[in-house]
Amino acid sequence: MFVSPNKVILLDIGNVIVDVDFGAFCTTVAAKSGDEKAVFEKFCVGDFKGRFDSGDVSITTFLQNIAHDPLVRTISIQEVKKAWQNIFSLKEGAREGIARLKRNHRVWVMSDTDPLHFAVLLNRFPVLRAMDRFYLSFEHGFLKSSPEAFVHVMESSGIEPDDFLLIDDKPDNCFSCKSVGVDSILFTSWNNLPGKGLFPG
Repeated sequence: MFVSPNKVILLDIGNVIVDVDFGAFCTTVAAKSGDEKAVFEKFCVGDFKGRFDSGDVSITTFLQNIAHDPLVRTISIQEVKKAWQNIFSLKEGAREGIARLKRNHRVWVMSDTDPLHFAVLLNRFPVLRAMDRFYLSFEHGFLKSSPEAFVHVMESSGIEPDDFLLIDDKPDNCFSCKSVGVDSILFTSWNNLPGKGLFPG
């Protein structure tokens, strides 16, 4: 796939810019060994997490639900918050890869994320603060699995679908954007991106 210059790159955060270790959170908060998988399925994926990412569940409600759940050990709200936020590390090659993308393209962040995660990401990873624009699910209310998320980006920016390119690690999101005319690259690693025609020679 050849990518022409001056695209608007819609760059995912989780598993693209940073590695995400929900296992660390589950291990920290689980009431007993063996409960980690159930904690993951209840709070790290699924409907409740999706509603938090969409802004339909408040920070207080989210943290209280975790702290009071029988799968979770006796724990303070602040401890839950710290564990929830302490799951990220910068992905290998991300800093250099983003710098190279910026030579030929505008780079915007488009992420399904929640306010707790985004606050700590912005604080800990300076590479994010250098982005040109942010489209965050908890602010606009759409997850990328819904084509409406991409329609929102196009309508709010006034930019045509042909001028965008999504880089994301989830096939569902790539399929979703394609349905409204936005091209995508399924991300596997920064080392694999140069072959996609994204970078100057």
